[in-house]
Amino acid sequence: MTKAYAALSPTTPLVPFEVDRREPGPSDVVVDLAFCGVCLSDIHQARDEWGGARFPMVPGHEMVGTVVRVGAAVKKFKVGDRAGVGCMVDSCRTCPSCQQDLEQFCQNGAAYSYNGTEMDRTTPTYGGYSKQVVATEAFVLKVSPKLDLAGSAPLLCAGITTWSPLRHWKAGRGQRVGVVGLGGLGHMAVKLAASLGCEVTMLSTSPAKEADARRLGAAQFALTSEKATFKRLAGSFDLILDTISAPHDYNAYLGLLKVNGTMVLLGVPPQPTPVAAFALIGGRRSLAGSLIGGIAETQELLDHCAAHDITSDVEVIPVQQVNQAYERMIKNDVKYRFVLDLATL
Repeated sequence: MTKAYAALSPTTPLVPFEVDRREPGPSDVVVDLAFCGVCLSDIHQARDEWGGARFPMVPGHEMVGTVVRVGAAVKKFKVGDRAGVGCMVDSCRTCPSCQQDLEQFCQNGAAYSYNGTEMDRTTPTYGGYSKQVVATEAFVLKVSPKLDLAGSAPLLCAGITTWSPLRHWKAGRGQRVGVVGLGGLGHMAVKLAASLGCEVTMLSTSPAKEADARRLGAAQFALTSEKATFKRLAGSFDLILDTISAPHDYNAYLGLLKVNGTMVLLGVPPQPTPVAAFALIGGRRSLAGSLIGGIAETQELLDHCAAHDITSDVEVIPVQQVNQAYERMIKNDVKYRFVLDLATL
């Protein structure tokens, strides 16, 4: 049995719990977890705000720690290695998406790290608010000893969620990238886009965010609470990463794109958002979405972060404070990611 923190229902606080991790097989890696990041999606799922929640639920898909056991067939890891497990613990591995290293789009349904099942569609998956995780080697990631371990945990969700669109739309030197919203996702988008040589502009409703945005790597800062901003920056950006999950007007931001520019949705507002055809037609602009990244791309991100000394800005707290963290996150009272210290479990 493994100690954990779990939601027993959508209306009760998370409490101490024990989960029965599966017995490791020949291709499995056992990781003693040191830290786990807290993602806003953890709250949505623990409170069944997206529907389909399975209880008891142990949230957490930003897990990092140390390998303590490997199966006989494991080749990439040895005991003592630093390792991480992100949003997925397996996929079918045979569909066209998986064959292209796009396991996040597995056409047979990936096995997510919690609130789901293993690929047998029977064994429940439990996440990283726990002392240990067992996962197949193919879905375990190497974490460089160069990286601060607590700060590297959110790279497995917030990091890859912003890295994947930057890579897919080939962001790089000479390109102008706008980032909408400076939170858990937004602060990683700024850091990563800047590290690729992009000229980054933070688009925010709060003037208090400017100093932090520039510290993180933004060359420019613009207030979207001022109508003049949308006129001044019209047609400015090659790529916009929209990290906002609150309702807002996509059409206004589409107008900030250059001809052939793309705005990528990373946040999930609670209701559908109207999009005017002319907002796209006028400049052959594109509105797209992106979901985390595949395993190879996530490893690429971790290696890039090690080479450029990039981690998330985190507030490390004992796992026993997870319920307070949830309430503070709802109030945007964190810079910029909570990470649970699992040593206190």
